[in-house]
Amino acid sequence: MEGILPLFKPKGMTSHDCVFRLRKILRMKKIGHTGTLDPDVTGVLPICLGRATKVAEYITDAGKSYEGEVTLGFSTTTEDASGEVVERQDVAAPISRKQIEEVLQSLTGEITQTPPMYSAVKVNGKRLYEYARQGIEVERPTRKVTIYSIELLDDREVFEGENLTFRFRVACSKGTYIRTLAVMIGIELGYPAHMSELIRIQSASLTLEDCFTFEEIEDRVEKGTMTEVLRPMEAALSHLPKFQISDKVAEKVKNGAVLTIPDHLLDTNGPIAVETKEGFVLAIYEHHPRKPGVMKPVKVLRNDQ
Repeated sequence: MEGILPLFKPKGMTSHDCVFRLRKILRMKKIGHTGTLDPDVTGVLPICLGRATKVAEYITDAGKSYEGEVTLGFSTTTEDASGEVVERQDVAAPISRKQIEEVLQSLTGEITQTPPMYSAVKVNGKRLYEYARQGIEVERPTRKVTIYSIELLDDREVFEGENLTFRFRVACSKGTYIRTLAVMIGIELGYPAHMSELIRIQSASLTLEDCFTFEEIEDRVEKGTMTEVLRPMEAALSHLPKFQISDKVAEKVKNGAVLTIPDHLLDTNGPIAVETKEGFVLAIYEHHPRKPGVMKPVKVLRNDQ
């Protein structure tokens, strides 16, 4: 069995928990997830089975979309609802829709974030959450991420209440912490804040509508229809620029040959999917670091076509 399984991750499980459970359900070991989702977060978690584990990183690197909820009035240690309260400040005055939309607009584009202490980012070989659990505060590296779009989902014109909440939808790059974004929204509005709810609605080309629950997967396994729900490896690579080749060149690609970069890909950066006329991706290439106009294979995915 191989391909991409679009899993609906339930609340209360880590991404690793999901992989562990699927190994038992599917009775196979070669399974990998495509990026950590916090236990409190639900939604789209693409799972790679068999040979498809080779392309997991390309889903991880692709853009993501979320729907979340910001609560103003108090912040927490984890920047989400599961943490301990660290600061309180009741929302004393009503906030207009226009104020919130202006803040969301100001956070669109490239922004700088500092990962929360309760995160999987490594500092000196140790994950930040390990320091946090020991009560140790360490200097955290800032990172630049891109917010492609962010919109207010609540239709109120005026927002009020001591602990005020509103929902938003965001499309963003790899590495974006939505928890931290919620805190940043609060700071811009003048109040401590945290992310009180979050669901991932899209990862690469996969959406909520594509996903299956654990119960549905177990039912499919029992009925012997599991392969019907798997997406091909190409589903993980749909966002990459493509180079279609002939059968003759395909044989060279399977053996790891370097290729001349076609004119339409000369200005690209990053990975390139090299595919057959039938749309099967044989390998992932990138620009050669020392030879202009040439690209070299990073991963050969298929050599048995």
